Amino acid sequence: MTALTLTPTERRALRADAHHLDPVVLVGGDGLTDAVVREADAALNAHGLIKVRVFADERPVREEMLGTLTDRLSAAAVQHIGKLLVLWRPVPEREKTEQEARNPGPRVVKVLSFSKSGNHRATVRKVRVLGNERITAAGTVKRKQQRQVSPKKKAAG
Repeated sequence: MTALTLTPTERRALRADAHHLDPVVLVGGDGLTDAVVREADAALNAHGLIKVRVFADERPVREEMLGTLTDRLSAAAVQHIGKLLVLWRPVPEREKTEQEARNPGPRVVKVLSFSKSGNHRATVRKVRVLGNERITAAGTVKRKQQRQVSPKKKAAG
């Protein structure tokens, strides 16, 4: 696998995006083990842009680890500052599972009914609303209806 290359503009934008991130992979005293590489690969698949903290004191060792990670993971080295390494790889497109493709299910909504005189407490009702229903301003449940499109927009479209 080969490492990705970035233009200076892309690198600058990714550095700005990575500024607020916390390290998600920690490289300890054992160095760059297969488990660390697998963990970094999983983090890159999930997030795309990650920080790796290396607890080695020598800079050449950290630079070697950065090169090894970018080669083994087909990632781009965004930044190496102190003991932090920033890596980027485009997040692969996920296929929608059957569960994600479904419409929203029923939900429970609290409906408040205020007293007309204002002297009594509001009554709270819990109403079960299905995916094709909505709550009106009066607090009743109605089926959703398609929005009306103006005749002019129909003729233009």
